[in-house]
Amino acid sequence: MIINRSANLFTLLVALLIGSTSAMARADEAKIQLVDRIVAVINSEVITQHELGERLKIAMQQLSRRNIPLPPREILEKQLLERLITERLQLQFAKETGLRVDDTQLDKAMQRIAEQNKLSMEDFRAAIERDGSSYARFREEIRNEIILVRLREREVDNKTIVTDSEVDNFINTRTTQLGGEEEFNLEHILVRVPEQASPEQVQEKRARAEQALSAIKNNTNFAQVAASYSDAADAMQGGQIGWRTGNRLPALYVEALTKLHPGEHSAILRSPNGFHILKLIERRGKDTPLIVQQTHARHILVKTNETVSETDAKQRLAQIRERLDNGGNFAELARQYSEDGSATKGGDVGWLSPGDTVPEFERAMDALQPGQFSQPVHTPFGWHMIEVLERRQEDVGRERQRLTARKELRERKSDEGFEDWLRQLRDRTYVEIRLEEK
Repeated sequence: MIINRSANLFTLLVALLIGSTSAMARADEAKIQLVDRIVAVINSEVITQHELGERLKIAMQQLSRRNIPLPPREILEKQLLERLITERLQLQFAKETGLRVDDTQLDKAMQRIAEQNKLSMEDFRAAIERDGSSYARFREEIRNEIILVRLREREVDNKTIVTDSEVDNFINTRTTQLGGEEEFNLEHILVRVPEQASPEQVQEKRARAEQALSAIKNNTNFAQVAASYSDAADAMQGGQIGWRTGNRLPALYVEALTKLHPGEHSAILRSPNGFHILKLIERRGKDTPLIVQQTHARHILVKTNETVSETDAKQRLAQIRERLDNGGNFAELARQYSEDGSATKGGDVGWLSPGDTVPEFERAMDALQPGQFSQPVHTPFGWHMIEVLERRQEDVGRERQRLTARKELRERKSDEGFEDWLRQLRDRTYVEIRLEEK
């Protein structure tokens, strides 16, 4: 009997222990589920509720800073999840195809961001952490942003070709093309339709566009509707496109915009990419001459790399500056030391108009009088020594017509090509959305 009782007691204790362990496991599981859960699967990777929540917090701060009314939380969550999915599938593709940003490149990018904010790296890191962000996470976000930019350049921008005949046709028709001589300040909403979408999918996307249009007609702030419904990259900025000439916009947009008065919105427009709604903010003509101050300049560029530090490059330019002050020939020194394509021309970059160079270069150049040399100037390309040769006031309308036309055509084709590329990438990617699961 004693043995049996002991056995029974042992069995009871084991049962209690197992039951307690099971209960604890279920409690732990419940805690885990409460803390985080999977809201989407992209191929073999997942997006968690925590990731989405972090993105939601940032988006709400951005919208508040822009004084854009916040959309309902559940709508904003869906929008942000779609953005996270689009970002993740691009990063996956970049990784699969060998596109990387190493720590050295990332360190240089972080240094430039700190300098642009007029902070040392220590102060920059402290400022990030004071905002409640992790510095390590911020670094990775910058790394991902660089990868996304380079991915677009590689897959779309560098493959975008504008032929001379396209430029000729563009110039020949711009005076007669609808809206060609006008500029439009606009906002837009894009509801993207997958390539080779079924009729049911098309109808679902149209219904979404109709919901957005209905909200606009009910006087909901357009920027808020864009943040709620638009699939475009600028949705969190209220769908702002800004000022564009008619020639830089799709013909579909121009035709709709020319019928609108400032403050009005379009009906739903259909394109191969999806459904669009436009709002015209302002419009203006382009009949007046464009008189600008042009600068004839030359420069010497020293690039930084694994073997040439920022300090080394700056010191090298300081030595070149000393030789110039002692009567050295700028053109000869440029041919000898400059790492820019202009070196063979003695560093001569020709006549420059506002906006032709990066802001750091332009600011330093504009501060010089003809015949003066700059101190070493830092830009994303490296360190420069600049000399201003002469200045003039010029009507750049005619001489820059072809350059402007080529630029506008390239931007338009690049934007359209990127939308097509994104849609195709999404269509061949396995995506499972679990946001509605509880």
